[in-house]
Amino acid sequence: MRKGILCFGDSNTYGYDPAGGRYDEETRWPMVMQRILGEGYRVVEEGLGGRTFSQDDPTEGGFKSGISYLPPCLKSHNPLELVIVMLGTNDTKQRFGLNAQTIAHNLNEVVRIVRSYGMSAEGTAPGILVVSPPHIGEWVTEAVFSGAFGPHAHAISLELAGQLQRYSKLLKCHFVDAAAHVQSCPADGVHLTAQAQIHLGRVLAEVVRELVPQ
Repeated sequence: MRKGILCFGDSNTYGYDPAGGRYDEETRWPMVMQRILGEGYRVVEEGLGGRTFSQDDPTEGGFKSGISYLPPCLKSHNPLELVIVMLGTNDTKQRFGLNAQTIAHNLNEVVRIVRSYGMSAEGTAPGILVVSPPHIGEWVTEAVFSGAFGPHAHAISLELAGQLQRYSKLLKCHFVDAAAHVQSCPADGVHLTAQAQIHLGRVLAEVVRELVPQ
């Protein structure tokens, strides 16, 4: 049986193209990862634009809470050997008024849900890889999403990696800081360029291969 890997995230996991639309399968990081890992793995894309850890969005509409959607998502895609979670960018929006520590605290519930509803082929809970998202660019206040993210989003995103790493260690999850490998695009300060998507897929493929060997 192929080893199931769930990629659970927001628009950067969906593969949003800042120029419009969605990147193709040759570009999106989960599919890049699938191609590198090969046929022995089954990589599932579960990215949604605007998804947060736990907040439905009063402006962009419902169904944005990752924690609410995660239980049926896991049950739909089991068996899973690993769940990759890359969330936190949208939680920095000024309408939510959250700081980095409060955002990262949501990992407690994410981990509980994964370990309750996820199941590997062996009947055990899947591993969890927390990926701290790329930093929001300082220039976001001058770009298209300035109304949503506001003047504090960049600073919050800088603090988020440390907080997510701290919670990951406490909860015995694996951790990667995406900002150490890629940065948000100059166009909007939030999303990834095509080159960054491909590079992130390559980086995470190597991590997954170590965590879930054949």
